[in-house]
Amino acid sequence: MTARLPALAFGPISPAAPGPLYEQVAGAVKREVAAGRLKPGEALPSLRVLAADLMVSLITVKRAYEELERDGVIYSRQGLGAFVAAAGLDHVREQKAEAAAAALRAAVAAGRAAGLSDDDLRARLQIILDEGDAQ
Repeated sequence: MTARLPALAFGPISPAAPGPLYEQVAGAVKREVAAGRLKPGEALPSLRVLAADLMVSLITVKRAYEELERDGVIYSRQGLGAFVAAAGLDHVREQKAEAAAAALRAAVAAGRAAGLSDDDLRARLQIILDEGDAQ
């Protein structure tokens, strides 16, 4: 029998939090994969179990799992359940890298709008990177 990942690791999932519930569930699974707490080949909770644990509808979890499968983070086997895909971590990291690149593009655009030169932007980025090393 496979050990179940506690639903608390997936939470909190709340209608008060930003984004649709299914996106919150999918995001939580991606977060667990990125953190290494869900490993390739590891079984995810069944749709019914996770829906009950998170107190959301079965349809919400089904939609989250479908999105995760479309993204290549998980795969399903009829009658066996859903599992973390071998390339799941790579997909999650690539999505995070794309999000970081988009944030950097926005920061560059904001800096240029503020009149900063490329050298000023590089210097400020270096300061921020150095601050991160100190934390």
